[in-house]
Amino acid sequence: MSTVPIFCITLNKSIEVPYGTPLQNLIKEYDIRLETDVLGALVNNKVRDLTYKIHKPAIIDFFDYMSTFGHDMYVRSLYFLLCKAVDDVLPRSAKLHIKHSISGGKYCTITNIDQPLDEDLVSRLYAQMRKLVKRNIPFERKGMLTAEAIRLFQEHGLEDKYELFKNRDRIFTSVYALGDTVNYYYGFMVPSTGYLQVFGLEKYENGMLLKVPSSKNIYVIPKTRRFPKLFSVYQRQKEWAEQMGVPYVCDMNRLVAENKALDTILMAEAFQEKRIASVADAIQNRPNVKMVLISGPSSSGKTTTCKRLSVQLGVLGYHPVQISVDDFFVEREETPKDKNGKYDFEALEAVDLPLFNKTLSDLIAGKRVELPTFDFARGTKLWTGKSIQLDEKSIMVIEGIHCLNPKLTEQVPDEVKYKIFVSALTCISIDRQNPIPTTDNRLIRRIVRDYNYRGYSAVETLRRWRSVRNGEEKNIFPFQENADEMINTSLIFELGVLKPYATAILNEVPENCVEYAEATRLLKFLSFFKSIPESAIPGTSILREFVGGSKFNY
Repeated sequence: MSTVPIFCITLNKSIEVPYGTPLQNLIKEYDIRLETDVLGALVNNKVRDLTYKIHKPAIIDFFDYMSTFGHDMYVRSLYFLLCKAVDDVLPRSAKLHIKHSISGGKYCTITNIDQPLDEDLVSRLYAQMRKLVKRNIPFERKGMLTAEAIRLFQEHGLEDKYELFKNRDRIFTSVYALGDTVNYYYGFMVPSTGYLQVFGLEKYENGMLLKVPSSKNIYVIPKTRRFPKLFSVYQRQKEWAEQMGVPYVCDMNRLVAENKALDTILMAEAFQEKRIASVADAIQNRPNVKMVLISGPSSSGKTTTCKRLSVQLGVLGYHPVQISVDDFFVEREETPKDKNGKYDFEALEAVDLPLFNKTLSDLIAGKRVELPTFDFARGTKLWTGKSIQLDEKSIMVIEGIHCLNPKLTEQVPDEVKYKIFVSALTCISIDRQNPIPTTDNRLIRRIVRDYNYRGYSAVETLRRWRSVRNGEEKNIFPFQENADEMINTSLIFELGVLKPYATAILNEVPENCVEYAEATRLLKFLSFFKSIPESAIPGTSILREFVGGSKFNY
């Protein structure tokens, strides 16, 4: 029998394996153990499940839940487990909708049922999920002609998948089966239901919450918290997408194919502009407000939102003064460092808080104040003589990641502040059971922007992304419900516009980089969208912050 040479990073050694050996056999033969169950592996920097057979020389790195790939695989498998439970407990006409992330889980609803989605039904579904886990049923991956997969989707009432796949140019498709339930979740599954020991399902708002283990500890399910403002924004956006007839990617693709996308693009832009205008109206109703504080995670469109809101405030007779918290960084040598000894520019202590608060207080008191400009190359504040003084109609519009943290402006009275949280809460889904993570939306925006305006390759952006996300979890999201208003900057058509840019950039990621696996995942994700020319979007669009051509100066 012929053998294949491989290098196993997990074992830190080279070995010869029989041709066609499945990855799961290596785990048993070499007693490969990680912090939690091994779920899959990177094979030549491509994600593979444990049924993958080795046919050529490879570098193999096994992963568990603690990796991004393992976490995604686990969550994807939970989706299918819940889908199977719905099929088992309810009539086949019932349709499970997995809407969006909230409170450490995924908010879900069920339609086409003649009973309320109450505590009793949620308990029955949870009990069935537990039974399926105990039975340890394998997730079976079946390769087939795409035409056959489409027929299967039709038979199982998965019309949204049917619509999406019928226009794909792939000859073969892999479909998963769990018992007699068939579905497709755009990625690999764990080997069997027995791996899904930790999860929860509980009543939440008008639906239910599929609780997912912490990304940092598979044995911990985060405590459920209510986020009424965030939940309301999600609901408003999802309802609007359905009202427009474009809740799913296949709907947007159909409009593009029929050359009917322009009206939807203009309505989406108008819907967003109307929302920004309504926030300006709300600010006007608070006559004591002297500053608007805008916060949000990376690539959420804070800067453009700041500029568009300033325009709307100008319409109401205000004289907006835009201020960036980034200009108030401490000197480079005073910047705090993280546990790895690197500068932590996202820490609150990276801001010169005494100077920032004194500047704001002096401005509110009517004094003329000189503003610094931070030189990031040299790591120092520059004093160029730029000074401002507020008049009776002036209002400060301040943008920065810490703007909702009370400590940033603790010396300024609360009654003069109006706080806004901005994020790209993706309102369009791939299909009924596959929401698009807001993190993917923002990551694709950032890849395009970093490449176009900051000189960073996709590899560099992908490499930094985990650190960026950790910073957001620590410095931004804990304060989001402090906001007076939330603005969603995602657009139902935007991934079609970003696709040509992001695809070209991601294709530059070399196969020998570990980031190749994430680049490959994003490329596959983008392949489901039809491209939309950027010429179709207005010059004031949020997207212009990333693809260029904006009417605003940045």
